[in-house]
Amino acid sequence: MEYDPVCNMKVSKDSKFHSDFQGRTFYFCCEGCKSEFDSNPIKYSRK
Repeated sequence: MEYDPVCNMKVSKDSKFHSDFQGRTFYFCCEGCKSEFDSNPIKYSRK
């Protein structure tokens, strides 16, 4: 399991919502969290 960096919800690695940033893959619970991350990945990748 992974944690959604935007809302901290547990997310499976097979989630259809994910983004790659600086060599890491981040997983999201929904499209809204993915969009929020994509708008400012530096803010959320530091958690």
